Amino acid sequence: MNITEEFDTIAAISTPLGTGGVGVIRISGERAFEIIEKIFTNPNFEPRKFNHGWIVDNGTKIDEVIVLPFFEPNSYTGENVIEIQCHGGINVVRNILNLVLKNGARMAEKGEFTKRAFLNKRMDLSQAEAIADIIHSKTKEFAKVSMKNLSGVLKEKINGIRNEIFEVLSRITAGIDFPEDVNEPEYSYLTETFTRIISQIDSVLRDADTSNVLRQGISVTIAGRPNVGKSSIFNALLSLDRAIVTDIAGTTRDVLKETLDLGVPVTLIDTAGIREDEDVSKVEKIGIEYSKQSLEDADLVIFVYDAQAGMTKEDEEIFELAQEKKHLVIANKCDLISERKDGLHYISAKTGEGIAELKELITKQVCDIEPDNLEFVTNSRQQVCLARAKTALEQALLGAQLKELQDLISIDVKSAILALDEITGELITDDILNNIFDNFCIGK
Repeated sequence: MNITEEFDTIAAISTPLGTGGVGVIRISGERAFEIIEKIFTNPNFEPRKFNHGWIVDNGTKIDEVIVLPFFEPNSYTGENVIEIQCHGGINVVRNILNLVLKNGARMAEKGEFTKRAFLNKRMDLSQAEAIADIIHSKTKEFAKVSMKNLSGVLKEKINGIRNEIFEVLSRITAGIDFPEDVNEPEYSYLTETFTRIISQIDSVLRDADTSNVLRQGISVTIAGRPNVGKSSIFNALLSLDRAIVTDIAGTTRDVLKETLDLGVPVTLIDTAGIREDEDVSKVEKIGIEYSKQSLEDADLVIFVYDAQAGMTKEDEEIFELAQEKKHLVIANKCDLISERKDGLHYISAKTGEGIAELKELITKQVCDIEPDNLEFVTNSRQQVCLARAKTALEQALLGAQLKELQDLISIDVKSAILALDEITGELITDDILNNIFDNFCIGK
């Protein structure tokens, strides 16, 4: 985007396209009110009041709508904003959007409304990224934690750490610039302060893995030989008939994936039965190779065998492939046996016995997370910035321990501040900024 387009008046559809009760078209920029006055029959706008009327094109009524005006700076973007609430439906909202564009707006780019909110200091960068997390969240738990970031919890934490570092830098700088009036801080003060701040950064990074699991989820592969009930378990866990189930060996020839909400998004993977028979078709062989690859890539493997047939030699060979990974051993078809051994997990995909317990086992293995206990979440970009700040402070700490010149120590202290400024967006490059907002949808 060139500089002349940076603050043009923009417009986009802010609701998903399709049949629905309501569609929303959003306009933001200096000409927002000028544009709506050309196409709306009741443009007598006042703050905090909506207007009812018709969208018209040269006197032809397009749709009956409600228009919500937001006057700068009290809007989402910090600019004049108009939101048109019309009837849902692809043609209706597109016709109104095209009319808005014809009268002086341009089409918004991905995330441009939120980008303008950031540039107009309506929010910092961590809050803008929280909006993307909320939009793309796959579970209610992650949406709930992301809402904490939107409320500014992460921003306050980062700013708190930054202020402590800045206080140290100020004292060092004062001692260097005004040696006759101000003494340089004691090295003992520097080592104690740097150690404390590094500990604070560690506390933020400690939940990085949890944040990544909540955001990205985990993969669970169901593996075993043919006809042990893998697809039936897959369907039972999802509570739907997603995979074809028959008593014919080799029915599943491809990898099937579905998302299961167990507090974190779980990608459940049903695989082709692994066997080495000579009569295996070329297509099934490809499916078996996919199965082995899915098993290798999985965060957790559910190894399934037939409880009635018992653990066979073929089962043991497949189980060896899963032993290096986190795994659960499941004996399926327990409805067909009369005796059970202690310590084994029995289920029946046919009757549903043990399915709820299996979900609990999966949760304990890889999803045992308490989102309510998380103060905030971080993404990979923020984690990299925090790690860089920590590294810079560790260098400053080493310099303080060795009693180096404090103007040299200040270089590392400044680097730590700059790294934290990238999290909140106080210091950010155009490339990073564009990359962040490219992950948004158009209209947000």
